[in-house]
Amino acid sequence: MRALAVSPHLDDAAFSCGGTLARLARAGWEVTVCTAFTRSVAHPTGFALACQTDKGLPPGADYMAIRRAEDAAACAALGVRPHWLDMPEAPHRGYGSAAALFGPPRGDDAVAVPLAALLRGLLDAAPDLVLAPQAVGGHVDHVQLVRALRGILPAGAAVLWWTDFPYAARPRSHPARPFAADMAALREAALAGDAAARLAACACYATQLGFQFGGATGLAAALEAAGPVERFRAAGAALAAAERAG
Repeated sequence: MRALAVSPHLDDAAFSCGGTLARLARAGWEVTVCTAFTRSVAHPTGFALACQTDKGLPPGADYMAIRRAEDAAACAALGVRPHWLDMPEAPHRGYGSAAALFGPPRGDDAVAVPLAALLRGLLDAAPDLVLAPQAVGGHVDHVQLVRALRGILPAGAAVLWWTDFPYAARPRSHPARPFAADMAALREAALAGDAAARLAACACYATQLGFQFGGATGLAAALEAAGPVERFRAAGAALAAAERAG
């Protein structure tokens, strides 16, 4: 059995459903985490540069190379295989502020088209289960990934749409649910994941921990508060596929 997790950024899959991915891998599934927006961009400026310097990294650092190395370690902790697509994050596509990242996609942001082409190649291999974000919180990269994926999913594909963490845990600051109506038509699923593996994987993303959680202690507290159950929206086929993992 093969599972494909489609993640916007180099941490989203582990943060949101790392325990489920680890459980699938432990049950003998071949699990791949494909991350969309991982391109290294030389000499960033403006808001794009600030997105790395506010993590404590110097301007000359290859921010995405550091993040890819973190992701490789996180995937090893989960027992899954990383796969990186060469697409630029939103700050390199004209989004110039934190507010813009959580606003509507720009009219000139056509990234969903080439992204869909890359994802179609992975779906052609017919994975038994696809895991992907609901885009809770409304981050534009999450929204564009969902748009791309929804346009190419085969009829009847087994998809577990994960609840984006940590945005779902911060509804006051990140209330957007751009696909809420579509997700409401699916069943809610709660799967008990491997909490220890999820924590170990999330801890690998050292560049993100201070910014997102105030450090490793804050990460552990946030995951403990979230609990070992990971929440999804899904149709029956996806639930049946996940349940076969035991």
